[in-house]
Amino acid sequence: MRLDELPTGDRIEDRRGGLNRFPGGPGIGTRTIIVLGLIGWALCIDPRIGGAEMMSRNSETQEQSDAGSTASPGVPSDQIGHFVSVVLGSTEDVWSDIFAQAGETYKRPKLVMFSGATPSACGLLQAAIGPFYCALDQKVYLDTSFFQDLEQRFRACDVGSKTCQFSQAYVIAHEIGHHVQNLLGLLPKVEEVQGGMNEAKANSMQVRVELQADCLAGLWANRVRQFIEPGDVEAALQTASAVGDDRLQRQAQGYVVPDTFTHGTSAQRTRWFMTGLKSGNVASCDTFRTQEL
Repeated sequence: MRLDELPTGDRIEDRRGGLNRFPGGPGIGTRTIIVLGLIGWALCIDPRIGGAEMMSRNSETQEQSDAGSTASPGVPSDQIGHFVSVVLGSTEDVWSDIFAQAGETYKRPKLVMFSGATPSACGLLQAAIGPFYCALDQKVYLDTSFFQDLEQRFRACDVGSKTCQFSQAYVIAHEIGHHVQNLLGLLPKVEEVQGGMNEAKANSMQVRVELQADCLAGLWANRVRQFIEPGDVEAALQTASAVGDDRLQRQAQGYVVPDTFTHGTSAQRTRWFMTGLKSGNVASCDTFRTQEL
C-alpha cells in the first residue's frame, strides 16, 4: 500500500503509556439510512476482534473525565502512529465523499491509540478484546500490539511482509465501518431489537452487523484501489479468514458452535469484504435482507 500518497487524519488521541478518561459523545439521527440505502436492524456487538459496543445512553460512564489526562492529540510522530493516521485519513476522504454525494456531512470519529488498557464511555477497554468501536463516544480504540497478533497469533498475514500493512489497514477500516453504521442510526437500535431475542437470535443479528462492517471495509478498499499494491487484497482476505468465528473456535476448543457465532465464518467474512471491494457501492452491503450470508 502506497502510504506516502494518502492523506493523514489528525483526529487521534495517543494514550499509549497511560490510562486516560474522556467524556462520551452524543448520538446521531437516522435520516441518512434512507439516503444511503443501508436498510436493516442494528445490534449490539460482542467486544471481541473487530467489535463494537452499544450501551444505554444514560450510562454514567459517559460522564467520566480526568483532568490529568496525558493523551497527545494529533498525528503521532512514530512510524506506527503515522501509519494509523494515514489509514484514518483515507477513510475520512472516502466516507466524506460518499456522505457528500448523498447531501449529508460525514462526522469524523476519533481514533484512540492505547497500550494495555484505557477507559472509554463503554467501560474499561483492554488489549485482549482487540480493536473496538464505542458508539457512545464515537471513538475507535486500538492497542497497536494487535497488529503483532495478526502476524504471530492469528497468522493473518505473512510475518514481516509489506502486505501485512494492508491487513492492518483492513482492521481499522472495519472499525470505521461500525462508525458509519452508528452515523446511519443502525447501532442505536440494538437494545430495542435484542431485548426480545434469545441468545442465538441475538448472535445471528450480530453476525450480520459484523459482516456489513467487513463489506464497508471492502468498499473503502475499492475507493483507494489506486494506492493498493500487488498482494494487498490477498493479505486482507487472509486476515478476514483468520478471524472468522469458526476458525477461532476450532483453534481454541477443537470444534465449532454456530449458535455462538457473533462475527461470521471465515468464508462469510471474506465474501462480504470482496462484495464491498468489487462493487464500491454502499447498497451492496445490505447484509440484513439476504437469506444467504
